Amino acid sequence: MNLQDRVAMITGGGSGIGRAISLVLAKDGAKVAVLDLNVKNASGTAREIESLGGHSLAAECDVGSRESCFSAVDEITKRWGRLDILITCAGILIDNVIKKITEETWDKVHRINLKGTLFCIQAVQEIMKQQQYGRILTLASGAYLGGFGQAAYGASKAGVVNLTKVAALEMAKYGVTVNCIAPGLVETPMTAGMPQDAYAKIAKTIPVGRIAKPEDIAHLARALVADEASYITGQIIFVDGGATLGRA
Repeated sequence: MNLQDRVAMITGGGSGIGRAISLVLAKDGAKVAVLDLNVKNASGTAREIESLGGHSLAAECDVGSRESCFSAVDEITKRWGRLDILITCAGILIDNVIKKITEETWDKVHRINLKGTLFCIQAVQEIMKQQQYGRILTLASGAYLGGFGQAAYGASKAGVVNLTKVAALEMAKYGVTVNCIAPGLVETPMTAGMPQDAYAKIAKTIPVGRIAKPEDIAHLARALVADEASYITGQIIFVDGGATLGRA
């Protein structure tokens, strides 16, 4: 399997899971558009790709803005003439118990995590339909099953799961697959503020005995966007070391 000359758009590609996926795809020959609200981070990932001999562009993108998502897609297609892969890694996490969730917090989380995923899919779907080819991969979280203090985040990710399934149904006849990865806890800048003793405590509850690395997610992402994955669509795949075993 290789991704030679496939064009990929990765949101949240400046750090964490998005960065890891961008590098893995580039190493397999994809041309990678690294999108991030922090364009400095996006440029850093793009430079890493170029240093490996790959092709990349960096662009600022606020996924919560429909205009920003469509503008980014326009820039990509003007550069490379097509767009084969969309992976939506941009997201935010704000935890709080239900009683303390403000309307502002709820809206902020859903704007990025859920609306951002919707806008990105809308921005690429007509291009992929015309190509009769596409791979869309969304990022949810095991938190969509329910987690203490994660009502806003979990609800937004449950929405991503539903959106993935609906998009898979709508896009299947056009040769476009739509799948979702639901990671457990991953060592990323988003979770960097957690105390080390909390990390250790959580690791003990995971059957494989460790917290995930971004690369653990990236390697599955690479497989799901390959040409050979044409018969896999509408699936939600947990990458959590077995943490969700036994949960509904």
